[in-house]
Amino acid sequence: MIIIPAIDIKDGKCVRLAQGDFNRVTVYADNPADMALTWERKGARLIHIVDLDGSVAGLPRNAGRILEICTKVQTPIQVGGGIRNMETIDYYLTGGVSSVILGTAALQDEKFVRAAADKYPGKIILGIDALDGFVAIQGWTEKTGRTAADLAKNYENCGLKAIVYTDIKRDGMETGVNIEATRALAKEVNIPVIASGGVAAITDVEKLLAVKDCSIYGVIIGRALYTGAISLEEAIAKSRNDS
Repeated sequence: MIIIPAIDIKDGKCVRLAQGDFNRVTVYADNPADMALTWERKGARLIHIVDLDGSVAGLPRNAGRILEICTKVQTPIQVGGGIRNMETIDYYLTGGVSSVILGTAALQDEKFVRAAADKYPGKIILGIDALDGFVAIQGWTEKTGRTAADLAKNYENCGLKAIVYTDIKRDGMETGVNIEATRALAKEVNIPVIASGGVAAITDVEKLLAVKDCSIYGVIIGRALYTGAISLEEAIAKSRNDS
């Protein structure tokens, strides 16, 4: 299982939100590239970046900052937030981004997602953000009637790299990752699943590693790394010792 540090960008800065609430913001760094370099030095094999402003606007708002990160680090980065057309995907993937995450687009335009996966096999990630088990879109501001498993199954066997599954209520709250919901989704689909939201302590990493009846590809860790509740080096060591 891969340990993936998160960098959320709002107004050009590295921040964390509580439960996706734009009014509950903590700024951790003025320059996200500096944060990316920190995670790289600590051993990150992949970095998760979200353009928070873009996720609400429906188009990139911090693309310059993101491509700057690509020039500063060797570590692959996956990017989400406001990616809703092929031009944006082309822009990011030709600019140095390793893979892109499609969330709102996955619910609104299936043909587009499949076309993207066909054009860039192994570089498109499905972002599923769930609120009480139902998919939320538009930067988590709109809850739908679609379940996470139903949406995920719709995209099996079309060349997606992975699914990032986020429990919105737990995101940024350090209340513990939703092991059961992540495990249930991983058992339902043949697409690798990345857990996200609520990771609070190294025990959350250990619990994910202890899941043996299905494969969880990775875990995204945000606030707990920034507050020091989890050491990235320790989490990476745990994941390697288990493999």
